[in-house]
Amino acid sequence: MSPVLEITDLSIALPAGADRPLAVSDMTLTLNAGEILCVVGESGSGKSMTANALMGLLPGGVTVGGGTALFHGQDVLQLPETARQQLRGSRIAMIFQEPMTALNPLMRIGDQIAEVFAAHNKFTPAERRQKALDLIQEVGLPDPKKIIRAYPFQLSGGQRQRAMIAMALALEPEVLIADEPTTALDVTTQAQILQLILDLRSRRGMAVMFITHDFGVVAEIADQVIVMRQGQVVERGAAAVVLTHPQHDYTKRLLAAIPSGALPDAREIAPVPVLELRNLNKVFRTGGGLFRTAREVRAVDNISLSVARGEVLGLVGESGSGKSTLGRSVVRLVTPDSGQVLVDGVDLAALTEEELRHQRDKVQMVFQDPYASLNPRHRILRALIDGPIAMGKSKSDATTRAHELLEIVGLGAEAASRFPHEFSGGQRQRIGIARALAMEPDLIVADEAVSALDVSIQAQVLDLLRDLRARMGLSILFITHDLRVAAQLCDRIAVMQTGQLVEIGPVQQVFLTPQHPYTKQLLAAVPGADWQQAHDLRSGT
Repeated sequence: MSPVLEITDLSIALPAGADRPLAVSDMTLTLNAGEILCVVGESGSGKSMTANALMGLLPGGVTVGGGTALFHGQDVLQLPETARQQLRGSRIAMIFQEPMTALNPLMRIGDQIAEVFAAHNKFTPAERRQKALDLIQEVGLPDPKKIIRAYPFQLSGGQRQRAMIAMALALEPEVLIADEPTTALDVTTQAQILQLILDLRSRRGMAVMFITHDFGVVAEIADQVIVMRQGQVVERGAAAVVLTHPQHDYTKRLLAAIPSGALPDAREIAPVPVLELRNLNKVFRTGGGLFRTAREVRAVDNISLSVARGEVLGLVGESGSGKSTLGRSVVRLVTPDSGQVLVDGVDLAALTEEELRHQRDKVQMVFQDPYASLNPRHRILRALIDGPIAMGKSKSDATTRAHELLEIVGLGAEAASRFPHEFSGGQRQRIGIARALAMEPDLIVADEAVSALDVSIQAQVLDLLRDLRARMGLSILFITHDLRVAAQLCDRIAVMQTGQLVEIGPVQQVFLTPQHPYTKQLLAAVPGADWQQAHDLRSGT
């Protein structure tokens, strides 16, 4: 293989006052034609900064401090902006983690792909449209003639990611940089995107730099691996070698933090229900008019289930399965159309808003994005005491309890005086858990509470939830798209597909003898499942 891209001694300087002087220090790598290189590391490791430096997309105040990045012998770091614009998209392209923020919400998908050709003065308008249609078909989007006229919000997460890949491929680049493109996707969609990238590499001979924190993804697609920690490369080598014989302690810790295939021993659960759902239904209706029929989506379709006191029930399914709608129906952020939501015998679904206000403490929610759910202008103490005070607790008692909870979740009472932006993602999630506990609820609904976290932080939050369950007898409805995560924490697993409950049972039963084809499909789609099984055997789990 011949090198397409050679980075030597790259340093990226952070502005004054940052947590360290360099985001990336003395980074060196080689990317060969037709090769997939995975750059692995946790948040803050510098992996995305490296990609942004290559593309000329570093944020304000962040600068290249030294080093070279040779693309066919030309240092892209020294190019003027006009030359770099010509290079971007045409020879080096990038796809991002969140396509909804990278795509223009006001432009149709076809127009956005065609805009890539227009920016480089290629082809006539008619040719651009035809090529956009061809690209939509190449990346496997259904009904290309419909997709080309669709807006981003009309597509699913996986479809938006495919549309962004189509834009990146428009000018047939030699290098594709993929920055965490599958992190927020459910396992089956993730598997499809990874297979698409492998197919494109084979068909087009592209070199791919794939940035990720998931070693399952590495096992699935990587030829070579680089592991980064706090801006420095700590390990590199062939994927098969790094995965089976890691040398650096940090790599070993990352591998050890991956949810294993080992299933916890079954626990005795008292048959006392905290939550009972009876024939719950929720239908969303959109559109409709004089000459058009309304579109109906049965998000929750006649579901009945229960969560016992001290039990953790995992609710698993892909995006669009209805699991988050069900969770929001439990806390009455969504009002069900029919059915009952019984918490300790009280039907929350039948309560008026005024009556519901007095029952809010019974069920609390922990959200996927803790930063978005915390007021950035309020100190942590206020986030923890406002709810209890609203329910009648005195400020002094609420403050004392807030300090106790911050100690329990591992942050310390001094965290109360700080603001949300002063904490990492994992720490903010701990604050979200403390806020939920402050209301002394009978049930916590955790909606994708660890899906956006690095594996080591994810492991810490799961340990915390296990500890809280043991100490406080917590009942948790744990919503996730990752079956591996569900297995580590949950007593039972309920599987949802298109609004329906297709399977429910103890963790061991669902994992070892799944009954429904959809459950089998979810288990088969976990990235690196074969490697994970071998890894578990080697580590004795």
